[in-house]
Amino acid sequence: MRHRVRGRKLKRTASHRAALMRALATSLLKHKRIKTTLAKAKEARSFVEKIITKAKKGDLHSRRLVMSEIKDKDVIKELFSEIVTTIAERPGGYTRVVKLGTRLGDAAQMAILELVDYNEAANLKAEERKSQREQKAKEKEKSKQEEQLAEQQSAQ
Repeated sequence: MRHRVRGRKLKRTASHRAALMRALATSLLKHKRIKTTLAKAKEARSFVEKIITKAKKGDLHSRRLVMSEIKDKDVIKELFSEIVTTIAERPGGYTRVVKLGTRLGDAAQMAILELVDYNEAANLKAEERKSQREQKAKEKEKSKQEEQLAEQQSAQ
């Protein structure tokens, strides 16, 4: 029976599991969304939410506690300056797990783990990339038309 047994072992030793959680948390805070297996996403969700809750305090002690888990200084700066200010009024639930289906290689259930308030930012970036691609396509069409006109004029 699993009475009062919390967390997932993920078939790893304790040190390997801790390193995995730190790496997933660092990647999530750096990129705002990551794609991983469902079990890892669910386990990393609680790990990251505890870190963000500590970071919301903003004092030196909480900064040192967060720095003991996340080793990337750029991510720490971004967490305390941008991420905490964005989610300051949110009482919890900073992350979202979206199920994707199964992976082709081993049929593992995949999921996206993302920061909730940064979903709009990701969508805006995607729209910007899409508009840039459309502009490039228009420029190519325009250059093709100019080349065709030049060929027609040289043929005459």
